Amino acid sequence: MRIGTVTGSVWSTRRVTGVPSGAFLTVAFEASPEVIIAFDVLGTGVGERVLVAQGMSAARRFPDNAPIDALIIGSVDETSTTHRNS
Repeated sequence: MRIGTVTGSVWSTRRVTGVPSGAFLTVAFEASPEVIIAFDVLGTGVGERVLVAQGMSAARRFPDNAPIDALIIGSVDETSTTHRNS
C-alpha cells in the first residue's frame, strides 16, 4: 500500500463489462514523479490524501475479476512515525 494525494479526475463515458460504479482518479505519490489512475468507490475528492492498494489486492475487492489494478481503500487523516531502538 502507498500514500498519495488525489490530483484530478479521469472521465470515462464507456467502460468494459465488469467495471463497477465508481470514479477514476489521478493520484500522485509523495517524493515521486509517478502519477497513477486509481479506482475510487469512497467518493474521494481532489486534494485528499489516500491509501492506495495495487495489483491483486485491488482486483480481489471486486467479483468477476474486474480489471482494476489500483484502488483507493481509505482516506488518510494523519500519519505518525515510531522509531524503534535495536
